[in-house]
Amino acid sequence: MYEAINEQLIRVRSAMSKKKKWEIQLADYERELIEIEMEISRLEKQVIAEKKDVQKLERIGITNLIQTLFGSKHEKLRQEKQEVIAIQLQLEEAEKTKHEISDSINELHDKLQGVMEADQDYQVLLSAKEQMMKEKDAAFGNRLFELNETEGDLAAYMMELDEAIEAGNKVKLALNNAMDSLESAEGWGTFDMFGGGMISTMVKHDHIDKATNHIHHAQTSMRSFQKELLDVDEVTDFQIDISGMLKFADFFFDGLIVDWMVQGRIQDSLQQARDQHAIVVSIIRKLNKTLKEKEIELSTIQAAKMQLIEER
Repeated sequence: MYEAINEQLIRVRSAMSKKKKWEIQLADYERELIEIEMEISRLEKQVIAEKKDVQKLERIGITNLIQTLFGSKHEKLRQEKQEVIAIQLQLEEAEKTKHEISDSINELHDKLQGVMEADQDYQVLLSAKEQMMKEKDAAFGNRLFELNETEGDLAAYMMELDEAIEAGNKVKLALNNAMDSLESAEGWGTFDMFGGGMISTMVKHDHIDKATNHIHHAQTSMRSFQKELLDVDEVTDFQIDISGMLKFADFFFDGLIVDWMVQGRIQDSLQQARDQHAIVVSIIRKLNKTLKEKEIELSTIQAAKMQLIEER
């Protein structure tokens, strides 16, 4: 009799845990959406301003004539056009990110629809359980209830850890792919510096394009990882700067794209990717350690529950 209602309580507590987690994630995504919309607005204004600078340089006038005579106009024009391209790339990245965040928000709204009544359902079941315990063996019912509560909480938390580890492994894979592409770009860039010619330049930029895609994928995966860690971090002693994780992609597009052809920039981005990879690996290691500890705790609780029932 107790077992049936206890199983229902465990299921409902799991739904309550998911509801809390998704609400935390939703609030964080909504905060990010506001930030990315502000960033898009800033970049749009910057693109307009940079294009005006290009148009000024392309006009015929005394200043332009002097710059042309002294050979500085074409270099200045090249730099301005390069800045326009860089900002447009950042804008495209920001718009892509906004779309992904909006999709995640919609997905969380859909998920929350299925658990909106979880808190109320739990109270109804709890009242029924309390009434049952008054009518039967209160001491036995109390102890069994405590063990079931602990078992349910541990099982739910272990699920959170599993999901966080899975999300972390996706980030690790994306960063591995990015590092492979950047290492290839670095190698071809070195060859290019020693007169590799047009083919080596093309191959280098092909690897850079691939690295850019992998970095975006890493950013997207890292955002999901960060959301999973929000809930895990709340109940562990992890000292993780999860907000700083999302800044990783910013360095990649903020000024870096302007100097893609500069070998040092490729090396900088590769080092950043390696640093982030090390951080993610360290977090996954901590999560796995915590998961193993919780598995031992769960086994202990389940054994205690079985003993209580057998001695009944």
